Amino acid sequence: MAFSFTRAELEETARLVHQLVPPTPQHHWPLLSQRAGAEIHVKHENQTPLGAFKMRGGLVYMDNLKRREPDCPGVITATRGNHGQSVAFAAARAGLRAVVVVPHGNSVEKNAAMRALGAELVEHGEDFQAAFEHAVSLAEGEGLHLLPSYHPDLVRGVATYGLELFTACPDLDRVYVPIGLGSGISGVIAARDALGLKTEVIGVVAENAPAYALSFEQKKPVSTNSADTMADGVACRVPVAQAVEVILKGAERIVRVSEDEIRAAMRHYYTDTHNVAEGAGAAPLAACLKEKDSNAGQKVALILSGANVDLALYRDVLMGAKTQEETAT
Repeated sequence: MAFSFTRAELEETARLVHQLVPPTPQHHWPLLSQRAGAEIHVKHENQTPLGAFKMRGGLVYMDNLKRREPDCPGVITATRGNHGQSVAFAAARAGLRAVVVVPHGNSVEKNAAMRALGAELVEHGEDFQAAFEHAVSLAEGEGLHLLPSYHPDLVRGVATYGLELFTACPDLDRVYVPIGLGSGISGVIAARDALGLKTEVIGVVAENAPAYALSFEQKKPVSTNSADTMADGVACRVPVAQAVEVILKGAERIVRVSEDEIRAAMRHYYTDTHNVAEGAGAAPLAACLKEKDSNAGQKVALILSGANVDLALYRDVLMGAKTQEETAT
């Protein structure tokens, strides 16, 4: 079932979110526009207090959880990082225990950030899905509230960045949004519809984690056996059925981008705007550049969803060999 928030509902939610998350800017960047051959506006969710869009949803979910379950002893969730930081932050504000399950080999710096926010970190499995399944088991054993990565409260929270973007730029032709489990793109679709706009919403996934692209093509949830991408924020192999339904109804298409294209986009964000972008955050720019011909002369928004990339990986990306296209530009 698609989400149908009203503008008034999203504005009320924004008032809650803005108590701790100031509205993030949307900047027009001339160098990016020159590179893309279009008028590019970047929504800077990399500039929230936790460096990613997820904290909006965590605050809304926890606020409602405290109302629904005032005696809740604590929460548990699975994550690759940004969702876990959001949960840890919101749980600490609510005075709740927060247990976060991450896969082995997860981002060292995201793990450190979650611990600093008060989360009890558990490492299990080789990818997000294995970590999630372990979180389900621990929730049952320890009596903790299982906080999902996709839920109407999370979508309503993150939709506030869509509200900010579309209020500031109501005449956008299209917007590119990364897809992890789907809360971000669902929120953008919900905000667009609440404001009665016709902007195309285009999802972006990694070629090595194509579950949502396959689901869009086959019009049903399609899982994959792996999600081996450096962009951990989009490393999904089992899509959420409700998210697939929302995307099928509200998105124009889904674009797949390669690891090299993601890395190049991370470099472009640094050279053209001096902003740090993690892999998932750079994926929309990679998709926009991939569709450069069809974007010519258009007004396009890119969701820079997060900046939380480990130093060692970012150094490797910045020092990596440029592609032939980069060298030419």
